[in-house]
Amino acid sequence: MGVYRRGKDWWIDYYFQGRRRREKVGSSKTLAETVLKKRKVEIAENKFLDIQRDSKIKFEEMAKTYLEAYSKPNKRSSRRDEGIVKNLLPFFGGRYLYEITPLDVENYKRKRKEQVATATVNRELACLKHIFNKAIEWDKARENPVIKVKFFGVKNKRTRYLEKEEIKRLLSVCSEPLKSIVTVALNTGMRKGEILNLKWRDIDFNQKIVYLLETKSGEKREVPINEIVCNALLEMRKHPNSPYVFCKEDGKPYHKVQYSFEKALKKAEIKDFRFHDLRHTFASHLVMMGIDLKTVQELLGHKTFNMTLRYAHLSSDHKKQAVDHFSAQMDTIWSPKEDEEIMSKVSYSNNVGKIKVLEDIATLTQW
Repeated sequence: MGVYRRGKDWWIDYYFQGRRRREKVGSSKTLAETVLKKRKVEIAENKFLDIQRDSKIKFEEMAKTYLEAYSKPNKRSSRRDEGIVKNLLPFFGGRYLYEITPLDVENYKRKRKEQVATATVNRELACLKHIFNKAIEWDKARENPVIKVKFFGVKNKRTRYLEKEEIKRLLSVCSEPLKSIVTVALNTGMRKGEILNLKWRDIDFNQKIVYLLETKSGEKREVPINEIVCNALLEMRKHPNSPYVFCKEDGKPYHKVQYSFEKALKKAEIKDFRFHDLRHTFASHLVMMGIDLKTVQELLGHKTFNMTLRYAHLSSDHKKQAVDHFSAQMDTIWSPKEDEEIMSKVSYSNNVGKIKVLEDIATLTQW
């Protein structure tokens, strides 16, 4: 066994199970010597067969196996995985798993950043990483090149939500079934997938509760609904052969409402807004009305309190009211006055605050 040079490349020469084997390593003699030593160790530890096995698996084969054997049976986001794999194939397709290096992943990461948002790149890298993890688990690969790649840092603190006037404009331009879908989102904070997969059997109109059996957290959740949601759902025409509330003519549920939603946003002259921001809107208005964060957490179905804090946004008007309220109560410090006048002002301010909350609650239920 040894190393030798042929042209510009260095090769290694060794025997395994009585058969002579040769491998082209590259242009470095030192690297060839290192690889040869590694092969000797692998043969001695009976790990060489693993390399031969995974060297026959190409990325597209593994990706297909991943989708069929794991993603579709186990993940609600399998459709997203299919889309991610379509983006990965042009770059990694045609290569054996062992040929894909951390540098290749870094190049993919750099290229994709020029085309999509960093959060999207991170999701694709996470899927690629999981594909390799499953390949290792299923004895189709030995190393995961994504482990050595650092994901992009993402500041996930989007604060966009609709003001009340924007809500009215949006609903006024929505046609059915989009109007009912948006109405449910605004009044419950349910995710798009939860709404589109909603079935009639999951709704208790007497108790005014929606039972979500499949959620992002994997836990069942009960969502209270108000009169507006009840009326919107009761006005929906039931499909005779479909269990879904929001379904097409053939009875199949809607999977996407992006086109019609974006069209409605354009008509309503609302910019920089996504469907998921309806969930932000629900939570933000609850907080501005004085609803405690613990209740908001339960309504949104968050496992951790930190997630709920992302939705605890206050509008500039609400902050100004808080400062004015503070000023009224602390007025005696800046300019001393008679006690009766001070107490009268404080009492008035408190009553105004309470009345404002009640008015906001009433307004919220009249979207």
